[in-house]
Amino acid sequence: MSLHSPNALAAAPYIPAAALPETLAGQPLAVRLAGVRRVFGHRAVLDGIDLDVRRGEFVSLLGPSGTGKTTLLRILAGLDAADGGRVEVAAARSVVFQEPRLVPAKRVWQNVVLGHRQNAATRRLAASALEEVGLGRHTDVWPKTLSGGEAQRVALARALAKEPQLLLLDEPFAALDALTRIRMHDLVVQLWRRHLPAVVLVTHDVDEAISMSDRVIVLSGGQVRFDTRIALDRPRQRGDVAFTALRTRLLAELGVVSPAGAGH
Repeated sequence: MSLHSPNALAAAPYIPAAALPETLAGQPLAVRLAGVRRVFGHRAVLDGIDLDVRRGEFVSLLGPSGTGKTTLLRILAGLDAADGGRVEVAAARSVVFQEPRLVPAKRVWQNVVLGHRQNAATRRLAASALEEVGLGRHTDVWPKTLSGGEAQRVALARALAKEPQLLLLDEPFAALDALTRIRMHDLVVQLWRRHLPAVVLVTHDVDEAISMSDRVIVLSGGQVRFDTRIALDRPRQRGDVAFTALRTRLLAELGVVSPAGAGH
């Protein structure tokens, strides 16, 4: 895996917040952050973030608005720079934003391979990626003919076409209706399990984080307040007692319910 400082990563010990599953123990790091800071004016939005994510991990970031979730994601994506600390990230990475960000003047397959020379080979690559997200018949259509969920699937296909070792998701389901969100949740989890990139999802939805990921991190005050692994079997049922207990605990960490209500 190509990283900015591969030798440092290879030598560094991995210290998880909880026991690392055997399936991930031998996987290389896709992310290593040490003491990362990002300051806007006099305010430290990120204030000493330490975070390791291995290839194959699905991590969700929760936190109140303004707590630095998207800023952290932008640093991982290379769209923003840290003001301090160490950032080591897999070079092969893709981002899916809340808006699909498709180019209206290009057909769907051309949107999937934006940035690549568009020829027969890249058209085949686009067709394969679109087939994976259930849009195999939409190769030549225009973006304006797509529903919101379909457009977001194209954005996901574009991200997957890059064969990322790190997939970054910035609230990609926020603008979708409830049923489409659930379908997209299932699709992303299927694709993650098939390709096994590291995934970092920014979300405000606690249920979404529990349903999709195997590790949830709560940011508060520019720091990691809570970091837990989720050992629930898939598919996960929102009415399950363990699911409900974890939801309550996370809501307490977010300050939505009192710690007493979390059943400590």
